[in-house]
Amino acid sequence: MSGPMEAAFYVAAAVAVVSTLLAISRLVAVHALLYLIVSFLSVAVVFYTMGAPLVATLEVIIYAGAILVLFLFVVMMLNLGTRDRDQERQWFSGAAWLGPAILSAILLAEVIYLIVSGATTGGLSATVGPKEVALALYGPYMIGVELASMLLLGAVVGATHLSKQEARP
Repeated sequence: MSGPMEAAFYVAAAVAVVSTLLAISRLVAVHALLYLIVSFLSVAVVFYTMGAPLVATLEVIIYAGAILVLFLFVVMMLNLGTRDRDQERQWFSGAAWLGPAILSAILLAEVIYLIVSGATTGGLSATVGPKEVALALYGPYMIGVELASMLLLGAVVGATHLSKQEARP
């Protein structure tokens, strides 16, 4: 690993550890999810510095994106009434965004530095591309992929069932 890439790796790893610890220690679920998203983004930078840009992209799309959608779904499911508006305002206060914003700014500065300096993972022979991922997923790990798809199908069916607002006797 070259100099800038090694430094970026350690900075992103430190941000991942700090944001994960903060996600675990938060009492309000909204605040914990904000730190968890920062943790996922920093893990994506770690994957990129290790020579796996495809895995880094998938980390951002699947984990950070899916968590945001899940967060939106949960907030909609809560269906906060007028009495809970004050609690909702507290969740989204400026102080709640300060920690994740600082950690995200560190990651953004790091990514901009990597782009400007032209640091690449060219020295690594273990670059993972789409072909290697496909061969692994549909080769020795095919059973695991199929089991995960069945689990996701069950989650979709369960979420659909929970989202129906039927009158219960």
